[in-house]
Formats: sequence, C-alpha cells, structure tokens
Amino acid sequence: ILYSKILLMKNYLNEIKNKLTKNIKIEKLEVVDNSHKHKGHRFYRPEKYHLKLKIKSLYLNSISRLKAHQEIMKILEDDLRKNIHALEINIEK
Repeated sequence: ILYSKILLMKNYLNEIKNKLTKNIKIEKLEVVDNSHKHKGHRFYRPEKYHLKLKIKSLYLNSISRLKAHQEIMKILEDDLRKNIHALEINIEK
C-alpha cells in the first residue's frame, strides 16, 4: 500500500510538471512535496498536497511576479481546488 501511494504521488507530481511545461516556457522545474512538514497543522489533510515549485524560466522572469503567479495558479486551478492545499512558488532569477 505504501509503495502504491508513493507511485501515485510521483505520478501526480509529474502531472503537475507536465501541465506547467506544456503551457509555459520553462527551462527548469522541480516540484517538491512538502506535505510531511505540515502533519501537525490544524487544517492538514493527508489527501491534500503541500507543494513547492522551483522554477527557472526566462519567460516568467520577463513578466511581473504577480502575473507569473497568476498564470501558474490558472493552469493549476483544478488541482488547487481538489488536490493541493498549499502551493509555494519560487521563480529563480
């Protein structure tokens, strides 16, 4: 059961990666699952992810930070509603 849960999580993180790279010109993207860091928090739910995006993108750096975040949030809109509880976005210079 643990192995299948890890596999599901890995597939989901790849799905997030694919959605973003399909819609935005990204040179490098890392999707980090930080869910384990939030286990004691008040609104923690094991079926919801706490993700961190580490992005290197000339395109996203060419627009305002607000616009870049809005584009990312728009692409992940359904995921944010259903599967993601918290999303940290780090756009590297």
